[in-house]
Amino acid sequence: METLAWIGVAQSLFAAIIILTKRQRSISDQLLSSWLFLLAVEYFTCAIDYIVYSKPLLSSSFLLFNPALYLYVKSLTRESFKLKWVQLLHLLPFVFFEITTYLISEKTILSAFFIIDSTHWFRMAFAAINIISWFLYNTQSIIIVHRHRKSLENEFSSIEKNKKLGWVLFIVIYYNVYCFIAVLIGITAIFYQTNPVLPHIYNYATLLILVYILGFYGLMQEIIYKKHEPEIREEETTAQPMLSESKTKEIKNRLLDYFNREKPYLDPEFNMATLSAKLLIPKHHLTQVLNAEIGKNFFRFVNEYRVEEVKKQIIIKKHYSMEAIGFECGFNSKSAFFSVFKNFTGLTPLQYKNTLKENT
Repeated sequence: METLAWIGVAQSLFAAIIILTKRQRSISDQLLSSWLFLLAVEYFTCAIDYIVYSKPLLSSSFLLFNPALYLYVKSLTRESFKLKWVQLLHLLPFVFFEITTYLISEKTILSAFFIIDSTHWFRMAFAAINIISWFLYNTQSIIIVHRHRKSLENEFSSIEKNKKLGWVLFIVIYYNVYCFIAVLIGITAIFYQTNPVLPHIYNYATLLILVYILGFYGLMQEIIYKKHEPEIREEETTAQPMLSESKTKEIKNRLLDYFNREKPYLDPEFNMATLSAKLLIPKHHLTQVLNAEIGKNFFRFVNEYRVEEVKKQIIIKKHYSMEAIGFECGFNSKSAFFSVFKNFTGLTPLQYKNTLKENT
């Protein structure tokens, strides 16, 4: 167990340093590296426990992991997310139980967990706060990722895998399975007097796997909301007022005129923030017009223009490859081009080209 703890210290520190050395470092990267540094501290205290006490003390790692995952997910998915001192309050339960555990030297002896003694109150509070923390933070993390994935098509014209945050959703699910198994192991240890070190080994071994996952995907994760243009400030209200009919038509006409005249869809990085800045119209107004008046989300609206442009270019540039035409028309990858084109037309670009030959 002590060896596992020192491996955890080394890997957590290594992953934290690697994340900090990213070329384009974001607030999310700062949060993730801080999280990994705290995990290194957690592994370090675990190793010290075995040196000083010969047995593990109660671990507060859950109380660190829960808010850390929640804040990291928020930082990735909220365009306006900023680090604030008040966010440190999320760590209060972790700090309280970590310090108190050492003050009273509360060891992890699950067979004696429910025995009434001088520290019974502490163990009960520890269990209750862990369950509440796990439920609240994990529920919020799942909701945030789900809403983010649904909102992508109103924000971007090209949706890469890193924007979908599938790996974060995997971590949330993995973590919940991990917690469920940890509870089963704990119950088994309490009622069947199994080795008290087994839950500790399971806990830190599983966390070590998560350190590797966080380090790898955290390094690969790019900034989702890039600030290319100054964006029109969104008014933060609980419910956005509906646009008048005349205002809706005005925005619709300006939008269609801009697309037909400037062809912004040829830019593979074109997104809602850029459109908002160019037209000087708030994003929520543009989304209202697209969804209610035109009946499309931003992703579909832009890519329909791209597909129509591809159809024109196939006729004009007969000797160009399909991939070259796709890139010229605003698609940022071969897979995205083929997927969108087939989804919109029912044919691959090559099949569409062949149908044109057959009809001439």
